[in-house]
Amino acid sequence: MPSVALKNDVFLRALNRDPVPYTPVWLMRQAGRYLPEYNATRSRAGSFMGLATSPDYACEVTLQPLQRYDLDAAILFSDILTVPDAMGLGLSFAQGEGPRFAHPIRHEDDVNKLAVPDLNKLKYVFDAVSTIRQNLNGSVPLIGFAGSPFTLACYMVEGKGSDDYQLIKTMLYSRPDLLHRILQINAETTAVYLNAQINAGAQAVMIFDSWGGVLADGLFQQFSLAYTRLVIDLLVREREGRKVPVIVFTKGGGQWLSQITDSGCDAVGLDWTVNLAAARRLVGDRVALQGNLDPMTLFGSETAIRSEVRRVIDSFGATSAGGHVFNLGHGISQYTPPEAVTWLVDEVHRYSADFHVSTAKKT
Repeated sequence: MPSVALKNDVFLRALNRDPVPYTPVWLMRQAGRYLPEYNATRSRAGSFMGLATSPDYACEVTLQPLQRYDLDAAILFSDILTVPDAMGLGLSFAQGEGPRFAHPIRHEDDVNKLAVPDLNKLKYVFDAVSTIRQNLNGSVPLIGFAGSPFTLACYMVEGKGSDDYQLIKTMLYSRPDLLHRILQINAETTAVYLNAQINAGAQAVMIFDSWGGVLADGLFQQFSLAYTRLVIDLLVREREGRKVPVIVFTKGGGQWLSQITDSGCDAVGLDWTVNLAAARRLVGDRVALQGNLDPMTLFGSETAIRSEVRRVIDSFGATSAGGHVFNLGHGISQYTPPEAVTWLVDEVHRYSADFHVSTAKKT
């Protein structure tokens, strides 16, 4: 990947807690069904997997929100479940339904067959990263991502999304040895998968621990955080002459913020239930923080959206020294009005730039 000078590196500077002129913003699931152009491209692709497995289509939808909004980072269009799909579990997405696996991991024999997959099965992801980087041409950084080992295990054992996580929790309590085996393989796979994304051109990576928050205290540390930490320990942390920051996001993980901070990551993503000011006091200068507007705010009026944006920035406090990346506290809803994102991005940039100037004058 030939190095092209970044025209906008505010996102990376904020993650590194370096001085920034304003608070950078990007949105989880920013390339998605709330955009009519995304739906048109998905229709041409024929299916979600048709979209995700085509580097050209993946590039097209990755760039779509950047063509609409003044966002400070792009995120690879893909899915966390491409990893277990490469393990042979048979991923599919039915229209109007969530992901399903044809061959979930339920028994000891299933676990014994698991192995780190041949990365050539995921070459379409790495080709998409390279294609996106080339098309970005240094405009903003590109984020790569993967699911956490535990979150992947939830889908692999349940076979689909779950309300109560009965099957994986049954395995956890009755055969923890089997779950540890799954998690070890998932961690090794996730590390090589993210490193391949970095080598293909990803300039930051994010680990989505979407379901770590369903675990009890003590079990979260043992079955989720320990394996996220293992992934981080195995990651490439410098590429193209600069640091590759790592973001960890555990939905529902606010009570473990200090322990997540100590995982070796550079930034911690927060859901909307966490008070940013309290979080900043707790982590100090150990990590940057990302978040944490409630996605449902985007169904409010323009006045309400701008007010909530200002509240989040005020909660974090003085940001000219970096350390805050504005984001939602979870992925954007598919029903979000596109103009709501226009108001959000505009207010983040406008208000945070003024906030930085006024803070600098006071000091």
